[in-house]
Amino acid sequence: MTHEQLKTKVEELEALVKSGNDHAIAETQARELLEALSIGESTGGDRELHCRTLLALVILLNERGLAKDALQYAEQALALIKQSQDIALEARAIGNVGTVYEKLSDYVKALDCYYHALALDEKLGKKDRIARHIGVIGIVYAKLADYPKALEYMSRALTVDEELNNKQGVANHTGNIGSVYWYLSDYPKALEYFSRALNMAEILNNTQGIAHWIGNMGSVHEKLSDYPMALEYYNRALSINEQIGNKGGAATIIGNMGNVYWHLSDYPKALDCFTRALALDEELGNKNGVARHTGNIGALCSKQNLTVYDAVRAEGFLLDALSISTEVGDKVACIEFHKNLADFYEQEGRITDAYSHFKKYTSIRELLNIEETRKQEAIREQQKQIEIARTRATAEKRILNNILPEEITQRLIKGENPIADTFDCVSVLFMDIIDFTKLSTKISAEHLVHLLNAIFTVADGVMREFGLEKIKTIGDAYMAVAGAPVVQQDHAHRAANAALKLLELMQNLEVSFPDSLGDKSWIESLPEIHVRIGLHCGPVAAGVVGENKFLYDLWGDAVNTASRMESYGEAGRIHVSEEFVRTLFPSQTLPEREGFSVPDESFTLSIGEGRGEDMVRAIPRGNLDIKGKGIMRTFFLERG
Repeated sequence: MTHEQLKTKVEELEALVKSGNDHAIAETQARELLEALSIGESTGGDRELHCRTLLALVILLNERGLAKDALQYAEQALALIKQSQDIALEARAIGNVGTVYEKLSDYVKALDCYYHALALDEKLGKKDRIARHIGVIGIVYAKLADYPKALEYMSRALTVDEELNNKQGVANHTGNIGSVYWYLSDYPKALEYFSRALNMAEILNNTQGIAHWIGNMGSVHEKLSDYPMALEYYNRALSINEQIGNKGGAATIIGNMGNVYWHLSDYPKALDCFTRALALDEELGNKNGVARHTGNIGALCSKQNLTVYDAVRAEGFLLDALSISTEVGDKVACIEFHKNLADFYEQEGRITDAYSHFKKYTSIRELLNIEETRKQEAIREQQKQIEIARTRATAEKRILNNILPEEITQRLIKGENPIADTFDCVSVLFMDIIDFTKLSTKISAEHLVHLLNAIFTVADGVMREFGLEKIKTIGDAYMAVAGAPVVQQDHAHRAANAALKLLELMQNLEVSFPDSLGDKSWIESLPEIHVRIGLHCGPVAAGVVGENKFLYDLWGDAVNTASRMESYGEAGRIHVSEEFVRTLFPSQTLPEREGFSVPDESFTLSIGEGRGEDMVRAIPRGNLDIKGKGIMRTFFLERG
């Protein structure tokens, strides 16, 4: 088959798996595809299809209760994915491995996989997958009976999907929260959340979801011993599952109905339900379901006081159920079936057999208690390490965002490299300290660094206030940009306001030096600190350079011109180009006369709504011969 034909087959397989029907056909297709794909395993495209097919097979085997078999295929998929370095597919594969471990009741490993998958999806910024993995982590905590943690994670997942407007995810998390309240025996709360999930499923026209949540509401009424109401809900759910051909859902509901009839002492109907459910799960190859229904039939037939009592049938079914549960590694079910067999053999006077199964019952139960204690300890340690790692990651991200713009950080994390962008028009700002070289000879290095830190910290605050991006400092020079890396239509307004505010703060700057830096007698002889600021608008290229110690930088004539505006400016003034003024006031007409140089020949223009603080005076400076640029018409910018 060609690559396109293989791709179509894999997509058909995934759709069949998602439907939840015809497991046997889907498994046959998966194995045939694996055989075909093994030939093209060396190519990237076929490797991805190979992985997706393996993951489909993992889901099928998991749903059939063959988690041990599924594990080897999940690990094969993971090994292939690591070769392709496809992080998105790796996250999906690790999540599937986690599902296998969850089925095997190895919750420590399941959580480890889910947290790993979550970290990868957070790295990729895939919020839909983030919500899913947060949600399944909550499900594991529910299985561990850590209900506060379960509710915490499910609520977090619900919040993310609500933000994404992912209505299907919202419905799932809402229903799962209901299941936690069901475990907590808070049946009114459980019904409330199941009802919400049902309403959402009806709005989405998700028929399978409708059947699922109606069935769960039946389980609540069963727990409340309201058996007529439980049967009403179960019959509704069964009817829907049969209409859509969901045999797995139908088997679960019919088995639940058998339990209700048992409670109602209608043992023939109970036996009939268990037998029907068993036939459906045998047809689907669902070993967990087969074990459950087989055990129920054995337990029901083992009761001497019931009309359906059949000792031979009871023993055979209970032993079969125990065998299947042992095969799939369901230790909880094994405990139940050993206890049922012990009670049955005691009833039948077979004391040796009864004692043998009772010993196994107590042995596995004690082993599970020990394993549970170890799991809880391991999970607590895992949680501690995760919190430490997250705290460290948050600190590292904060440091990284202080070095690079946050938008650039996210693009680098997602693997985009190199980063190179073009901007049609930005505003570039330069600020320089007058006579810095002379100043640096008069004070110690410690005092100099403290002074520069104070000046640049003020500048950083102004840039944040007006939405400019600090690019870098070079000695005593400070460079920032408006309009990159995020495009801003009002970049000139932002730059003008930032420059005016910065100049005001610099003119009123007071720097205190701590005693720990040593002698401060020189401060009285320190000249006043003055700065020059230059602004220019124009196109630039921007990107990240280097492999180590990344730097986000700008290049282009606009950068050079802005630097020239600063160096040809005057102390305590903002020197701007004609292009900047025209960009700042696109609807205004500039004076045509050349050579303006005095304030009374200036003109006042308005930024924004024309409030007092938004009035800006542009003072024509005249024509200047700028190095590398030639004759330029420039202006000084002041508050109006």
